[in-house]
Amino acid sequence: MPDDESTPAATITPYRDGPLLVRGDFALVTPEGEPIERRRGTVALCRCGKSAIKPFCDGTHKVANFRG
Repeated sequence: MPDDESTPAATITPYRDGPLLVRGDFALVTPEGEPIERRRGTVALCRCGKSAIKPFCDGTHKVANFRG
């Protein structure tokens, strides 16, 4: 794919009743601008607020019966 304005650097996909999946070239930072280490090119970010490993999803949304 050509690297231009029509090609996004990252894509964010909200999964029904689950996390946000982020793929591509992106950086995760704290509110203070400090980098958050990620070990994979694709990450699942918590939307339910119950994850023990925020900002990442740990699957707790299923137990918490999260609806989004």
